[in-house]
Amino acid sequence: VQLQASGGGLVQAGGSLRLSCAASGRTFSAHAMAWFRQAPGKGREFVAAFSWSGATTYCSNSVKGRFTISRDNAKSTVYLQMNALKSEDTAVYYCAATKWTLSYSQDYYKNNSYNYWGQGTLVTVSS
Repeated sequence: VQLQASGGGLVQAGGSLRLSCAASGRTFSAHAMAWFRQAPGKGREFVAAFSWSGATTYCSNSVKGRFTISRDNAKSTVYLQMNALKSEDTAVYYCAATKWTLSYSQDYYKNNSYNYWGQGTLVTVSS
């Protein structure tokens, strides 16, 4: 499975960006997909996730109400719509996927629940 993230860039505070993550591979069948981010000098942080088989999405409190995760099943693509961006949203954003079944809600928030990672796309928010 290969994950290709795109859509990052420089944006002013209050602006919007949409990130895309295209999944490909011989047989792509992920149980869940997610976005994480890593700011300079900090650890990787959960942003949002969903399960392909269900309607439930998960979102960190820091972006709730501003970011929305969505998907296009036909294109095997996941999106992260980011609105009302703040300087603290500046980070490299990574998409991730897992073929493992995540049985508990808290599992969606963990780095080690995901076994495929994209290369990251940089989002810089200027104040």
